[in-house]
Amino acid sequence: MIEILVGSQMGAAEYVAEQVAETLVQAGYDVTTHLKPELNQLNQHAIWLVITSTYGAGDLPDNIQPFADQLAQDQCDLTTLSYAVITLGDSSYDTFCLAGAKIAALLAAKGARCLLPGLNIDAQDPELPEDQALAWLPQLINSLSSIRQD
Repeated sequence: MIEILVGSQMGAAEYVAEQVAETLVQAGYDVTTHLKPELNQLNQHAIWLVITSTYGAGDLPDNIQPFADQLAQDQCDLTTLSYAVITLGDSSYDTFCLAGAKIAALLAAKGARCLLPGLNIDAQDPELPEDQALAWLPQLINSLSSIRQD
């Protein structure tokens, strides 16, 4: 089971999440996408794939900020959880992809296990964000395959 948690201010991260979800379903995974994730509604034994943009001065988008606040305040134990992060940002800012780093730090602080280095997608790159995410996806699938064998 893969829970995709989307943080999107202008729609780009949401579109990337749709493309990634479709590809994972085609690969045989059970996927649920959350456009307004809430901690108490997520399966803590699933794989969480966070796909978020960075907004403003390294901020999380409005739709995922309440989730991050819940995660920071809750005393939950996420040691049964594995996760990966895809972040969209703009390298012309010194807060490039900071939103993804913030979420990853919160998850790690709760004991969750990072599956692989996250993907930082740069708005300055001419390649479409969804194409970059889909090119990275085989690495995630390989990580998931190793979990299935554990």
